[in-house]
Amino acid sequence: MLAEHPVSARPALTTRLLTRWPQIAERMLADGLGATAPAELPPGHFTAEVLPTIYACGRAVLEAIGAEREFTQAEVAVFVAPVAERHAEDRLPLPMLIAAIHRSAQSVLAEASTLAAPTEMDELVLVGSRLLDLLQHINMTVVETYTEVEQSIYHAEREARRELCSALVRGLPAEELAARADTVLAEHYTVLAIHLNEPRRTGSAANLVTRRRIRVLQRALDELTGTTTPATFDGASGIALLSHSSEDDVVDPRRFDDLAARLAEQFDVPVYLAEFSGVAREAIPATAKDAAELTELARLRGRPGGCYRLDDLLLEYQLTRPGPARERLAQRVIPLLGSPHLLEALEAHLRHGADRKTASRRIHVHPNTFTYRLRRIAELTGLDPADPTESRMLAAALTVHRLESAGRTDHQS
Repeated sequence: MLAEHPVSARPALTTRLLTRWPQIAERMLADGLGATAPAELPPGHFTAEVLPTIYACGRAVLEAIGAEREFTQAEVAVFVAPVAERHAEDRLPLPMLIAAIHRSAQSVLAEASTLAAPTEMDELVLVGSRLLDLLQHINMTVVETYTEVEQSIYHAEREARRELCSALVRGLPAEELAARADTVLAEHYTVLAIHLNEPRRTGSAANLVTRRRIRVLQRALDELTGTTTPATFDGASGIALLSHSSEDDVVDPRRFDDLAARLAEQFDVPVYLAEFSGVAREAIPATAKDAAELTELARLRGRPGGCYRLDDLLLEYQLTRPGPARERLAQRVIPLLGSPHLLEALEAHLRHGADRKTASRRIHVHPNTFTYRLRRIAELTGLDPADPTESRMLAAALTVHRLESAGRTDHQS
């Protein structure tokens, strides 16, 4: 007679919840945001910062329930307070956050109810009770954190640093602002222009996106320099001033390249930086203007996002200086403005040079058609794109036209 093997006990409800926790955490975030977050927010706006906290905190709570141990508010605060602080700094409306938290709690309770067998009602009630305790702890932590951020002296200091940077960029007296910002004025700075390549946002989500970007950039700059860094970044463009003790004390330029890549990944748009190092304080206004123009040049010339220096765009920069030559250059492309297909061909030619097959393929025309369009450009402008010197003239003329168009657009907006 074969011995009977005992039937293995079914894993506890908390154990089964833990097994499915990665999927539950994602659903909690989606359910929490579904009825609360503005529809205009970009996809994944909250994911990188919030999902890891939901996952880690939820696991810790379920493990505590399984061990029949209370999960205290102090333990909750370790997970929740940093995220709540970032939301408060972004000025995410507190009612919106509380509503999202409650919808997330409803989501996990519904999941537990689905998993629980009829014989596990006592365990389901226990899980529900612990979730209510957790919800209370989270709400208290969030409200306390929001209050602390609103009353924090650091908020005033951040605003003072922004005003200090604005004053230095405009060439205004800055000593009193430096004292308010608890910052020592330096004799030399690295001037860093920041420009995001996307249309300005509108709608109820625009402020949330803007504030998050300001916070992310500020923290990245502070990590880069090891100190507080004045900046005027408004979520789309701005200037940062990195102080150093002497003209030779500068940040490794490669770190700005890394910064541009990091910001592009976090903002999900191309980010253009322009860096001028060793700038005397009195030269900041002129240099800031040059740096901002350099980011525009890089964008308008179709360069990829990254950090640019003057040497990277020396010819374009010099040819776009105000004066008679600039006006003459701008006039050379006027005959093309009514023919978008010719402008498209010129841009493709300038980007791909002698590789006409690639250039024609990029604009979806036959190479013979592409060649005809280049001849037509030569007839209308008097400059032959096939000639290296005249091609550079056309490139400069197109850059001038784009800069002037961008300037008119900014002025109108």
